[in-house]
Amino acid sequence: MPSKVSCLYLLTVVCWASALWYLSISRPNTTYVGHMSIPIRKVPKPPQNITFTNIHTRPLNPHAFEYVINEPKKCESAAPFLIILISTTHKEFDARQAIRETWGDESTFGDIRILTIFLLGWNTDSILNQMVEQESQIFHDIVVENFIDSYHNLTLKTMMGMRWVTTFCPKAQYILKTDSDIFVNMDNLIYKLLKPTTKPRRRYFTGYVINGGPIRDMRSKWYMSRDLYPDSRYPPFCSGTGYVFSSDVAELIYQTSLHTRLLHLEDVYVGMCLRKLGIHPYQNSGFNHWKMAYSLCRYRRVITVHQISPEEMHRIWNDMSSKKHLRC
Repeated sequence: MPSKVSCLYLLTVVCWASALWYLSISRPNTTYVGHMSIPIRKVPKPPQNITFTNIHTRPLNPHAFEYVINEPKKCESAAPFLIILISTTHKEFDARQAIRETWGDESTFGDIRILTIFLLGWNTDSILNQMVEQESQIFHDIVVENFIDSYHNLTLKTMMGMRWVTTFCPKAQYILKTDSDIFVNMDNLIYKLLKPTTKPRRRYFTGYVINGGPIRDMRSKWYMSRDLYPDSRYPPFCSGTGYVFSSDVAELIYQTSLHTRLLHLEDVYVGMCLRKLGIHPYQNSGFNHWKMAYSLCRYRRVITVHQISPEEMHRIWNDMSSKKHLRC
């Protein structure tokens, strides 16, 4: 007989598919309620005057947002060895589910405790917000604040993750921040990089370090105006596709961000906070921030790979898991 979780998961998938089809053909004129069996919590609407456009002109960043969905008790039983913070968007249900079933599975490493948390903002579409709300009630791995979820607010999303760790899980040893289209080789991350049997590091930050400067071409996705950032060089920063840091750094970055003018380029902004803190990120070539053609031996050597679809994630995970006995 199917388990309760399986039934709820199936219901969620059906609801997601129905809602996305509905959205593709029409726009609702009234608030959607539907016939879901899971109750919907009443949540506050995002303040209309709090957007990135307004915030980035202020001298300080108070991060004055409320949790719409939260998991404050995730760390009550024991402090995890690793927290995985995954930046995602509302429509990426398939990606989140693929991560839950592959490298983000919290039970994979037995006595090494891992927590997986998906980070989202508030969507302007009420149906998508309610779908994510129901998803969170099944899996209890989603955290949402009431800033508008957009590319230009990715910095707010990462700072929300830093705030969550600082507030609800400060005794974790390490944090991985990554995106929902990343494949993570967890064996390499845990056993070769972080090494649970060794003394935890402090003021530690590593990933694919980039030494570059602002792009002034307004057509670029990474355009940076001189008004926002007048300098010709950025501080060293790790690609936002994946970086790892000790948990003490989470609090240091979050507290520093409260007094650091926001930039919409999330990874650059984290690098600015690190520079203020006197923390230099370590280069690690295992963090691959581009698409890389799959081969078993090549993926065994890396920690992260970018631009992986949910279908590829399952295929890669299954292949690597079933062929651990093969040598390269």
